[in-house]
Amino acid sequence: MKLPFAESWKIKMIEPIKKSTRSEREKWMLEAGNNVFQLKAEQVYIDLITDSGTGAMSANQWSGMMLGDESYAGATSFFKMKETVSKITGFNYVLPTHQGRAAENVLFSVLVKEGNHVPGNSHFDTTKGHIESRHAFAIDCTINEAKDTQLEIPFKGNVDIKKLEKEIQENKDKIPFIIITITNNTAGGQPVSMQNLREVRELSKKYNIPVIFDSARFAENAYFIKTRENGYENKTIKDICKEMFSYADAMTMSAKKDAIVNMGGFIATNFEKWYDEAKIMGIIYEGFITYGGMNGRDMEALAIGLDENTEFDNLETRIKQIEYLAKRLDEFEIPYQRPAGGHAIFIDAPKVLTHVPKEEFPAQTLTIELYLEAGIRGCEIGYLLADRDPITRENRFDGLDLLRLAIPRRVYTNNHMDVIAVALKNVFDRRENITRGVKIAWEAPIMRHFTVKLERL
Repeated sequence: MKLPFAESWKIKMIEPIKKSTRSEREKWMLEAGNNVFQLKAEQVYIDLITDSGTGAMSANQWSGMMLGDESYAGATSFFKMKETVSKITGFNYVLPTHQGRAAENVLFSVLVKEGNHVPGNSHFDTTKGHIESRHAFAIDCTINEAKDTQLEIPFKGNVDIKKLEKEIQENKDKIPFIIITITNNTAGGQPVSMQNLREVRELSKKYNIPVIFDSARFAENAYFIKTRENGYENKTIKDICKEMFSYADAMTMSAKKDAIVNMGGFIATNFEKWYDEAKIMGIIYEGFITYGGMNGRDMEALAIGLDENTEFDNLETRIKQIEYLAKRLDEFEIPYQRPAGGHAIFIDAPKVLTHVPKEEFPAQTLTIELYLEAGIRGCEIGYLLADRDPITRENRFDGLDLLRLAIPRRVYTNNHMDVIAVALKNVFDRRENITRGVKIAWEAPIMRHFTVKLERL
């Protein structure tokens, strides 16, 4: 008999979590303005709002933190981090930042100007925010198949090459770079194929436009290339990563994801000019060029985490847990973005709450209902996150409206996955009785989903 799959780690320390009553959760949700970002962590039973900085570090990472060099300039820990980043990516210039959005802020302060067009595959919230706050335009060139959540194809995060070339031909002089998110978070944690990365690179060379990777989950993307793309099944994750980055000119990274640290990020490139300009902005916004808003101990943990989590076993354990939850949802016929992505399950909210009109934000409504049901905190990746059109100020309803259940790395067991699945089933079973959603009572002018106040209808 074939042995069942089991995790490639054992538990050494635990943290207690608390259950709550329905009446308590209703009170807390009202006080939070129906925005799960405003809940206190102690009010949450299973926290799936993000996998960013919420993972469990390894014993090697914790021990490495004791070696952190906290020197202001020239810290040994920085050079360890730089060596690891360069070894995995091939980029020689590395600039640390305190997290991924800081890396975007520093690099985009150099590269993005008012009126620019920045094409890519479904820019995530901070990426789009950093572009639009500079009065530029984030142009989505993701393949159309990504919008059909029930379609199963291996690389739904791909860039549509025809869309991209059309955008380049129409606005070449306005395009500072092409940005590819690996994996494609907004489209449901979907990977990008090596063939697609290669095709984008060929197009970028044809028109002399640089390419940047938003690389928060690049290792997970490499895992999917290894397991889904012909010709890569016998290559190591590190070999696949090296080839992926050979098709880019720079990267930004939130190391809080695939490096499994609580805080940290960086910019990496082979363009000395970009590095020289970015390091000036880095000093202004983040700190000196050898710490950039990070402690030495965090840089030690980052270096170890990157090395460990560009190995197949760690990635397989992580992604198999997502697949386990997906199979449980299949049992209950709950629609999600298929196939299951690398870091989360994305529930197709309009297919669940069929009576809630788009103007009343189905995914946010489903997020609230799941929390009220079982104290599980997910995150809306949809019409609220999309913000308003910067010109018309109308809500943008042209994308997907998803409830993201982001699974922290090495934190929850499959028993927790069972609780999540059954809680969703309970909401799904009473979906016919959920006919109204929420309306906006107050919102920020950009990236509103973090602080928005909502009223239930």
